[in-house]
Amino acid sequence: MTLEILYFAWLRERIGLPRETVTTQATTVHDLIVELRARDERYALAFFDLSAIRVALDQELADFDADLANVREVAFFPPMTGG
Repeated sequence: MTLEILYFAWLRERIGLPRETVTTQATTVHDLIVELRARDERYALAFFDLSAIRVALDQELADFDADLANVREVAFFPPMTGG
């Protein structure tokens, strides 16, 4: 499957890209992260601490065990705080 992946805030800075199109065999968000980590050190550093990352699938918040079937867009970003 092909996914559009968006990176926000420090994830974008560590990876060096705001977005990319990825072809993947991943079936869950966690599987996708494992594939991304294996790409190179930039991704490994960006996805080192999953407690500091949130994910949205097609603009809806999701968990790392969420299924990627029929998903077009995955966004990774740090937790947000109100204020």
